[in-house]
Amino acid sequence: MALIVVVEDNIHNARMAAKLLRLGGHKVILAEDGEVGLTSVFENHPDLVLVDLGLPDIDGQTVIALIRQQATLDHIPLVAFTAWPEETAYQIAKAYRCDGVIMKPINTRTFRQQVESYLKSHALQHQD
Repeated sequence: MALIVVVEDNIHNARMAAKLLRLGGHKVILAEDGEVGLTSVFENHPDLVLVDLGLPDIDGQTVIALIRQQATLDHIPLVAFTAWPEETAYQIAKAYRCDGVIMKPINTRTFRQQVESYLKSHALQHQD
């Protein structure tokens, strides 16, 4: 079971993601904007963070950059979670050192496996 923070301002997208992840046995913290997302990440040190790039208060790129600046959090997999054009999303993800991108609307049949692949990849990279 992983602790996952979902930073997403669209309540329907957030609830769907949380439901699917909880069905997979994960614990989920929902954050409706960048400020709440940062607080959740700083306080909980989750196993993975899904970050919407288009947030109402702080853009997702800034949220990602602020997390990456914290040495104690730099190891956490960050995944851009966006409906932006795919090419743009991948360019931003690379520029801000995201571990990947999950496009919205999510595919309910593959979403959980996508998230779990990032968790597994990260675990393999950080084995002692």
